[in-house]
Amino acid sequence: MNLPSFLIAKYSRNDAAFQAASISVEELLTPLTGRRIALIGNARALAEGEYGTEIDAADLVIRINAAPIPSVRSHGSRTDWLGLAVRMPAARHRFLGHPRLLWMSPRLQRISWRVVSQPDFYRHPLARHAALRAKLGTGPTTGIMLIDLLADSPLAELRLYGFDFFASLSLSGPRTAADVGHNFEGEAEFVADLTKRDPRIIHRR
Repeated sequence: MNLPSFLIAKYSRNDAAFQAASISVEELLTPLTGRRIALIGNARALAEGEYGTEIDAADLVIRINAAPIPSVRSHGSRTDWLGLAVRMPAARHRFLGHPRLLWMSPRLQRISWRVVSQPDFYRHPLARHAALRAKLGTGPTTGIMLIDLLADSPLAELRLYGFDFFASLSLSGPRTAADVGHNFEGEAEFVADLTKRDPRIIHRR
């Protein structure tokens, strides 16, 4: 996809064009074979912990949206992949070390040429988003989409940090659970069930 076709597809909301330009789920996940992954959520409570060294020791560190890092002690310093449903300012992308950007949202109004022009552009399939929406009764968070996606990969271990399902609110802003419209209770149950069924997935609280 070149810049003119990107602009046409974006402003005409041509989902099919973005999906055609994206690599497949299998192409994204196959390189994770045997790797230890750290997925960092944005719960405020994580800032009170000391998981930074453990996070940075993972083979791949994935963060979400604005990817707040209030302290290396609590959050680590690396960002290899960034799951996005919001705009990514160029300055923030540089600060994070130019991580790979994954577009997770079904909405296209916020997607940027920065995301699409990367090698191996990834746009999360609408069918996967719809399946989670049906299960949760409302739109899934970026975090739960990533957890659901990574659970289907051949990774060796997935450690979840900073996921308390809005119990401590978010480091990304002052909004409450009522302001964001997600089913946090349902997402908590989803993760609890997943960790029971899949010993590779560890929820660090």
